[in-house]
Amino acid sequence: MAKLDELKKNLKRGHVYRRDELTQWSNAIDRHLNTLVNDGTLQKLSQGVYYYPKETVFGNTPPEDDTLVRKFLKDDRFLLTSPNSYNSLGVGTTQLYNKRIVYNHKRHGTFMLGNRKFDFQMKPHFPAKATPEFLLVDLVNNLDKLAEDKQAILNNVLNKVQQMDQVKLKRSVNSYGNIKAKKFFKPALQLSDN
Repeated sequence: MAKLDELKKNLKRGHVYRRDELTQWSNAIDRHLNTLVNDGTLQKLSQGVYYYPKETVFGNTPPEDDTLVRKFLKDDRFLLTSPNSYNSLGVGTTQLYNKRIVYNHKRHGTFMLGNRKFDFQMKPHFPAKATPEFLLVDLVNNLDKLAEDKQAILNNVLNKVQQMDQVKLKRSVNSYGNIKAKKFFKPALQLSDN
């Protein structure tokens, strides 16, 4: 029991851990993790990923999405976004989606982390944070996946282009736009064919 107590003593509330991080305090990590999950100390979020819940007056809080994704990927290079972010652009998208998208360099597919679903998409390029210019390009990239009036949205996007920083938008289109998006933005931004 001494090793289990040592493991418990080194856990910090609100932290997400990978199994291999915890082996330094345990001589029987799998047995100890099972014990801690069964007694409610830890929550198993995914294969080899555990959470020590932070307690509030309202009960246990879930881990922050970015903390969870960082541990799952073992990488800081990702962009966590959602189709709901498009609603901030003012181009007529109003739907709410229960979907989290993770642009990253390592994983592809849909994964349940805890009780939340994440859609991991491998991309060669994405910004450190979702700027309005990136979101506009990403909206056009993903328009076919949205439950919106596509033509109305595209018309609104063309109007929005005129209000945005043209240099930043051109850079976003060139860096993050798929072929269809580049073709769509080309007349509005006078893009070259490179």
